[in-house]
Amino acid sequence: MGDWMDALLVATLVFIIPMCFSPGPNNVLCAAHGSQHGFKGTLTLISGMAVGWSVLGLFVGGATVFIEDNQEFFEILTYIGAAYIAYLSYKIATSDPLDDRSQENERLGFSTGVAIQFVNGKAWIHFLVLMTTFGSVFGTGFAGKALLVLLNVMFGLPAVMSWAAFGTALRRTFSTPSSAIALNRVMGASLFAVAVWIVIQ
Repeated sequence: MGDWMDALLVATLVFIIPMCFSPGPNNVLCAAHGSQHGFKGTLTLISGMAVGWSVLGLFVGGATVFIEDNQEFFEILTYIGAAYIAYLSYKIATSDPLDDRSQENERLGFSTGVAIQFVNGKAWIHFLVLMTTFGSVFGTGFAGKALLVLLNVMFGLPAVMSWAAFGTALRRTFSTPSSAIALNRVMGASLFAVAVWIVIQ
């Protein structure tokens, strides 16, 4: 039994780690936001993502049967989420280099980080797969599901922070107004590509 549980934990990590670090709505948004507002300016957005992600995971862990029986609802969420991400990509792509005052006004905050999790249909499916396929790795009760969410956050936080740091590094490289505008266009286009990818999957 112990060997089986060890194998299940390894399989769980093999699922979680690539999902957390590969390009997706949270990661690309953090990179784009970091390129505009820097790493420190993105931490509030990241904290909202962590809270929203955790609450969503706990909810899915307690409601897997309902979610499995109502797949159509979550397909609709996928399109709503894609539209929201596309809107954010437009805002980023069309923004000009920001001075200190406009940076504060344009910065995405905690509530955006939370909200984007609940309109991301792929995040719902991610947790549904996690809870149904790997949900017993820490036990079958709700406490086991909570530990699984915690494990997910342990890798998800370093992932979004790494992408925010990457965006911040780009910001330092593209320091002139013209290059900053070009970077905004590229990051906005990248985020829009994520929105398209969500729809066509």
